[in-house]
Amino acid sequence: MSSKTYDSVPPRRVAFLGLGVMGHPMAGHLARAGHRVTVYNRSPAKAVDWQAQYGGERAATPAAAAAGAEFVFACVGNDDDLRSVVLGTDGAFAGMAPGAVFVDHTTASAAVARELHADAIEHGLYFIDAPVSGGQAGAVNGALTVMCGGDAAVFDAMKPLAMAFSRAVTRVGPSGAGQLAKMVNQTCIAGLVQGLAEAIAFGEKAGLDMKQVLEVIGKGAAQSWQMDNRGPTMVEDRFDFGFAVDWMRKDLGLVLDEARRNGARLPVTALVDQFYGDVQRMGGGRLDSSSLIKRLRG
Repeated sequence: MSSKTYDSVPPRRVAFLGLGVMGHPMAGHLARAGHRVTVYNRSPAKAVDWQAQYGGERAATPAAAAAGAEFVFACVGNDDDLRSVVLGTDGAFAGMAPGAVFVDHTTASAAVARELHADAIEHGLYFIDAPVSGGQAGAVNGALTVMCGGDAAVFDAMKPLAMAFSRAVTRVGPSGAGQLAKMVNQTCIAGLVQGLAEAIAFGEKAGLDMKQVLEVIGKGAAQSWQMDNRGPTMVEDRFDFGFAVDWMRKDLGLVLDEARRNGARLPVTALVDQFYGDVQRMGGGRLDSSSLIKRLRG
């Protein structure tokens, strides 16, 4: 865990649902910021481990975790996982008191965000879709970027809490807009990583010292976060870290589904999605998304 400095925010009762590689440190930052945190995880062992590290409370169901919480945060896998922790007699909405706020950090569809926003209103609750960018390192270091959709007043109330694990928390529009902004983010990354993979593979075939070349061009117009952080590891053929290909494929599926609905043309994104499918078939589903270069080496 980083030595992040926490701004003074009055302690609140919060719940956090989902303690994976992102949720575990995010919930930890909330606890270290002084909030009273109750956690829930589908596999209880992770909740036990989290409680041993941070204290707080753990609950057997999302509803029990959410009982009495002013804010309920979640970071799970996909649309179905999200519905499973929100809806039904054991879901968070069943345990939340009227006026409480549900903040979803899952990368999910804009459709499910709008669906759950409407359900929240029927329960007298509030819902913010708030997917994050920054990966596991950003979660551990409290340096995530959070893109939010929902009502402005509700966003203003939750932002100070979310800053415990973030460097920027921004409302980009109404319900669903946060998920749409994350889709824009993933579309940008897919094209950048494929371009970087092709460039490095080309340079290697040409006999260049690609570490040196990346240092040179990284000071010019080609510079990007991907080049700075993934270029050297791509040269070294190291991919046992970071944002997994399986996760990227899931995210690009959301992008392409939304594009079919809104009519956007995404030829490069569709092609890169197929390339990630190739990496999966090569057995690289759990490798970092920069492993696209594996297709180009032979």
